[in-house]
Amino acid sequence: MTEPFSETAASPEPARSQFDQAHQLLRQLQTEIQKLVIGQDTVVQQVLMALIARGHVLIEGVPGLGKTLLVRTLAQCFGGRFARIQFTPDLMPSDVTGHAMFNMKTQEFEIRKGPAFTHLLLADEINRAPAKTQAALLEVMQEGQITIEGTSYTVDSPFMVLATQNPIEQEGTYPLPEAELDRFMLKVLIHYPGQKDEESMLTQMCGADDKVAVRQLLKPQHVLSLQKIAQQITVDPAVIEYIVKIVRATRDWAGVSRGAGPRASIAILAAARAYALLNNNAYVTPDDVKAVALPALRHRLLLAAELDIEGVPVDQVLTDICQSIKAPRR
Repeated sequence: MTEPFSETAASPEPARSQFDQAHQLLRQLQTEIQKLVIGQDTVVQQVLMALIARGHVLIEGVPGLGKTLLVRTLAQCFGGRFARIQFTPDLMPSDVTGHAMFNMKTQEFEIRKGPAFTHLLLADEINRAPAKTQAALLEVMQEGQITIEGTSYTVDSPFMVLATQNPIEQEGTYPLPEAELDRFMLKVLIHYPGQKDEESMLTQMCGADDKVAVRQLLKPQHVLSLQKIAQQITVDPAVIEYIVKIVRATRDWAGVSRGAGPRASIAILAAARAYALLNNNAYVTPDDVKAVALPALRHRLLLAAELDIEGVPVDQVLTDICQSIKAPRR
């Protein structure tokens, strides 16, 4: 494994060569993940966007579509640690964060760190745990630290929570608190793969003696460099105004009882920068904003009862809102 780029990538204005190198590395990372995660190209791209934008992802889809495989493969590709928590109604907050335990031999309390001390944390079926346990993730998602017995411990960087929920089976589930929903940068929808992709999965499983292996392309510190490069991508004031107009329109739109807050604008900006880097754009365009608007906003809107009864999807409302806002010319 070669070093992707030097520490100079953290300079205020990365050189074009560093930018191109970062773009190529992200494309290689995306291709490597797609060796195992077949037929979910959009999902892979959006998860990479969130990683580079320092955000968290809520993944909605039925079981068996490769969510765990996606997170594990991503961790393998950058040499990061991976942990999975199966959320259940009896899961306690300490099962997520850790706890203090008294050692009879030393007669002292020892801190047993929980699975949240990792790089990629998969919170499987997060809506099956009560609000108190769900709230245990809030501090680490927002602050990057966990408090145990009054002492705060910083988690390693990069750190990302990928939470899953089943959109169909609602028995025994708890709604996610609004404050927690707002901490997720993106809500990603994972659908069934197409027929050809599903055939490719079966061919891959039965056509070779050895499993397909993915390469480690970079290290955790290189992900931090990619994050810094994405943060430095140029954003024109007109594009910033465009983002704010879209978010503010959700608050006054007919049929929307609760629109998106300022954190949504921040999420769109960060995700658009990551999307621009993935597509080798040195600056954010209105098209970049449109590409990330739906996953950044769909979990932040609450539709009025009349639209909910009619079965109007939130994505359709967001598409109408985006089309109503005039994009700035390049």
